[in-house]
Amino acid sequence: MPPMCMYQAAPTGVDQGNPNDFHLAHYGARAQSVAAVIVEATGVVPEGRISNQCLSLGRDDQVPAFARLAHAIHAGGAKAGIQLNHSGRKGAGRPGAELVESARAWNPNYPQQVSEAELSWPLVAPSAVRFSEDYAVPQELTEAQIDEIVEAFGAAARRAADAGFDFVQVHGAHGYLLSSFLSPAANQRTDQYGGSLENRARFLLRVVERVGQYLPVAVRISAVDWQAEGQPGFNLADAQKVAVWLAEHGVFMVNVSTGGNLADAQIPAGPGYQVFAAAAVRQALQEAGFAGVPVSAVGIITSAAQAETVLVSGQADLVEVGRPLLVDPLLGARWRHELGAPPALPPSYVRARF
Repeated sequence: MPPMCMYQAAPTGVDQGNPNDFHLAHYGARAQSVAAVIVEATGVVPEGRISNQCLSLGRDDQVPAFARLAHAIHAGGAKAGIQLNHSGRKGAGRPGAELVESARAWNPNYPQQVSEAELSWPLVAPSAVRFSEDYAVPQELTEAQIDEIVEAFGAAARRAADAGFDFVQVHGAHGYLLSSFLSPAANQRTDQYGGSLENRARFLLRVVERVGQYLPVAVRISAVDWQAEGQPGFNLADAQKVAVWLAEHGVFMVNVSTGGNLADAQIPAGPGYQVFAAAAVRQALQEAGFAGVPVSAVGIITSAAQAETVLVSGQADLVEVGRPLLVDPLLGARWRHELGAPPALPPSYVRARF
């Protein structure tokens, strides 16, 4: 199960950013039919959340709350992963009234009284280039601030390890901070973190090294920006090179998504529309001698037959299925049944019928 933001965490107070009963029920139920659950994007600092209703793991006193979540996933029978992220220029940087309206649409328990400072925060990015007119102009990070964020990823990984998680997925996709450094559409720096692809990947690779001191590391990347012809952006050849560098830095899995750096990108979304990118990255890893690093595919994979085709054809080693699992927590068991395998239902559900 891939990470999907649920927007149900407390935005303020002592429980800010902590998983709650919703998260325990949500992830615990879905852990019963999949091999692994990756908890939604979790800010390594509060200002690294995508919204003020997202999870964050920036304080040591949050470990017990996250330990409850890891335990719930393990109790369901799955490995527990957590996606660590910094939202960068795509965080909560819109006007307060818009944020409240959006938040209450997702969460009916959203507090009635929330201050402007609790709603949003200054955005940061590789360069002072905003994602779209709906977002504030971000502050360009200094090299010292980059160092601090690398350490924040490491500290969050340490807390995740203390909480009992099995692995971390570093979020290097969808236009958030690490992804924006990879893309020349967002990264206009001229120092050691900008310019060449090697420089643009430096931040991500430093984070991987730091996180890897505490837990096994997977990484999600956006393999293409879907940029128009002649428009700067991250492309498939770039993704293949970065994936090999990630393997050289010891990651145990690469998840391949696309998009997120360009607000005006024309994305041809449809069944399996991102699988081609996973196949290309997998090929590059194999040719570089990293056949043992599995690649997972995502993107509107909605049936057992479709998922099986992706795997049997060698386009990916694993599939991550999101939205169908929102509808059916026992989807994995259902798909096993459809493919003629024993459904492996949890003991409490052995009387179930498909």
